[in-house]
Amino acid sequence: MKPEYPDTPTVDTTDDYHGTTVPDPYRWLEDLSAPATESWVAEQSAFAATYLGGLEARTRLAGRMAELWNFPRWSVPAHRNGVYVFHNNDGLADQPTYFRMHGLEGEPEVLVDPNTLSDDGAVAVIDVFLDRAGEKMAFTVAEAGSDVMTMRVLDIATGASTGDVIDGVRFANAAWLPDGSGFYYPKYPADDEGFTPNTNQRVWFHRLGTGSAEDVLIYDRPDAPSLGFAPHVTEDGDYLILAVWDGTASETRLYVRPLTESTVAGEPDAHGFYRVLDEFDAAYDFVHNVGSSFILRTNRDAPKGKVARLDVSSGTWEDLISEVDDTLEFVACVGDRLVLGYLRDAHHGLVLHELDGGYVRDIELPSLGSVAALSGRSADDDLFVDFQSFLDPPSVLRHGIRSGETALFRSATPAFDRNRFVTEQVFVTADDGTALPVFVTRLADLETPAPTILYGYGGFDISVTPMFSPARIAFMEEGGVFASAVIRGGGEYGEEWHRAGMLGNKQRVFDDFVQCGEGLIDLGITSASRLGIYGGSNGGLLTAACLLQRPDLFGAVGSAVPVTDMLRFQNFTAGVYWTPEYGNAELDPDHFPFLLAYSPLHNVDPAGVYPPVLITTAESDDRVVPSHAYKFAAALQAVPTNGSPVILRIERRAGHGLGKPTSKLIEEAADLYAFFLAHLGG
Repeated sequence: MKPEYPDTPTVDTTDDYHGTTVPDPYRWLEDLSAPATESWVAEQSAFAATYLGGLEARTRLAGRMAELWNFPRWSVPAHRNGVYVFHNNDGLADQPTYFRMHGLEGEPEVLVDPNTLSDDGAVAVIDVFLDRAGEKMAFTVAEAGSDVMTMRVLDIATGASTGDVIDGVRFANAAWLPDGSGFYYPKYPADDEGFTPNTNQRVWFHRLGTGSAEDVLIYDRPDAPSLGFAPHVTEDGDYLILAVWDGTASETRLYVRPLTESTVAGEPDAHGFYRVLDEFDAAYDFVHNVGSSFILRTNRDAPKGKVARLDVSSGTWEDLISEVDDTLEFVACVGDRLVLGYLRDAHHGLVLHELDGGYVRDIELPSLGSVAALSGRSADDDLFVDFQSFLDPPSVLRHGIRSGETALFRSATPAFDRNRFVTEQVFVTADDGTALPVFVTRLADLETPAPTILYGYGGFDISVTPMFSPARIAFMEEGGVFASAVIRGGGEYGEEWHRAGMLGNKQRVFDDFVQCGEGLIDLGITSASRLGIYGGSNGGLLTAACLLQRPDLFGAVGSAVPVTDMLRFQNFTAGVYWTPEYGNAELDPDHFPFLLAYSPLHNVDPAGVYPPVLITTAESDDRVVPSHAYKFAAALQAVPTNGSPVILRIERRAGHGLGKPTSKLIEEAADLYAFFLAHLGG
């Protein structure tokens, strides 16, 4: 029988899209602070708490996940002038604590402990930016998962605040002057400055010891309000670089302003910047410079990436390291050598080259896994690597650039027996003949078909690679299989792979994911009634669309912080940045038909029969606003022919996921996996 959901009124609201009228009966749920919305949210939360709290495996999973989460986790250390800064979570702390060490064998001393900044662990340090001398640290602080943060500065030697505070930054970094006297940073105008929200980002200079109201404007582009900027000062201090982006488009620009007597070819603009790469024809990532010779990672004429050298004083260009079959995902300069990170069928390999492009060696990694982070600068001899896989918890490797030796620098093991599990990579053939990799992790002696969760993302040039999760281990100990699909729209096989799943090609992403699910069934790993799908954000859009297009294929569906209203997403917070990926139904009549065709909110069948669905969101999510989840859940709950539960779980004091406290991560994961076990079997 259909569950008795909280009442959800409808309104007679319609929009005209290029001559087509589209109803929006739950438009009122977009007003997040309205009393009616708040009352509805409270009722939905109570309904979800009762349902999820009554699941048989819920308490057992929460306890086991707490055991599995309770192990020390370190970040890669950042080195400046003999000082190392890193963060560590000793196990179940809500947030990691930041430390300094003098030398690698020094005693760790606390710099910032975010756990002391709030009673509920919802205040997090997100990013840190060290000056060249290792004397000052700028860092961003987020509350309740918001993208809008505060930037603060502390003295590394004492751990004391310098008193410098910049409020209201978003997607911001700090680029220090060589003498540590101040830094450049980007910031959007405040709401009361008369600009359209999330546009007209500007670059400012903050001098230490002054108020933010005295900061100096360095760069703005009122003629191109959609542009965003990430400042960077070269290690030699000669240049200020702006990486220029437009929303989530993978193409970028590169602007340069000399800070010394260095020269740049061409004519500067009104702010003194030379727009050395200004066509948005490819991605250009600055890596390192030797004088005016800039080393870049780019996909210009190389969809899988290459390394090139641009002399900004003459404008001459040459390839250093050519494109290969593997996808070049990142490049860093450590110890005056280039560290190249390649994706090989969606898992990482590291290769070392000289600055002139000459091959040095491959850097061996422990297993089929991922480089989650690395650190090191051109003057360092040590490269630090955060390595993990589906079965290997995060560890920090230390590789000597000159010696070639790799050693384990930091590691810890959760309370599980890794030898009981296996990971294999299988390949599913899509209907157009394309091979789609799927990672499958499970107990080695598991009998199949078994309850299986298929995870996917498929968008924004983002690569899905093997990552460790205590929650997944707990699920697999219960007899579940975790599978991760590599589908088009991501970055695993380069820009052509990405473009095959964006804009009017987005349906290809859903087809790939469905075919990965069918492939798991054909291999005998699972069956339709025991196959669940899960994804978050763009991955939440993926699972919501697949739920509606192939409800017969899945036994349960999880959709986290999903984008579901593809006609109006651009009107809310960060949504304006996604139009290069998705399109814009309001402004472009060619985009409207394909967006309407798959938009989850607009494709709920009023006579449909769907598998059980768990939709999760958070009240403070200002990346994908919760109205996407609210409206989609309301539409599914209103289907009179659907007897399967549609559960809307709404987290308090949390956002899109950034900085979420450990305690909330465990509670949310216990609800999610208990839901899957209840409906897929265990």
